[in-house]
Amino acid sequence: MKTMEEFMEHTIQDLYSAEQQALEAMPQLAQRVQNEQLRQAFETHQRETEQQVQRLEQIAQQMGIDPEGETCMAMQGLIEEAQDLLSQLEDGQLADAAIIGAAQKMEHYEIAAYGTARTLAQQAGQNQAADLFEQTLKEEKSTDEKLTMIATQGVNQQAAQS
Repeated sequence: MKTMEEFMEHTIQDLYSAEQQALEAMPQLAQRVQNEQLRQAFETHQRETEQQVQRLEQIAQQMGIDPEGETCMAMQGLIEEAQDLLSQLEDGQLADAAIIGAAQKMEHYEIAAYGTARTLAQQAGQNQAADLFEQTLKEEKSTDEKLTMIATQGVNQQAAQS
């Protein structure tokens, strides 16, 4: 990588890979969920993630790049960590608390990555791409806040008491 354009292409491909991996992992995590509010949050975020993938495809098309080509090692590691942890837990409140924690780790990675992508696009004069990245960034932050609310308004307390 020698240019900002190459770095931008790498960033988009990395995000695209991350979102594709997240879409694949979400149903696996959601099927372990016991808390109905958490299940609904996963279903909502899965639909949002599908739209986020479409935005990335739109950005890639505008910039004349292929969105595929990278494997997001960070997301791969976060998903493997979540699967490993959940393999050690029985379904119930503790598993729900662990799922929230795993999902928030994934969200925090995406928040950092989309923030970087937005800033790169802004500085490269790619205003439309920056706006699309910002839209996704807001969704990722909102999902993180929703997960925190679900955790603090019941799941974590129930897990501690079980």
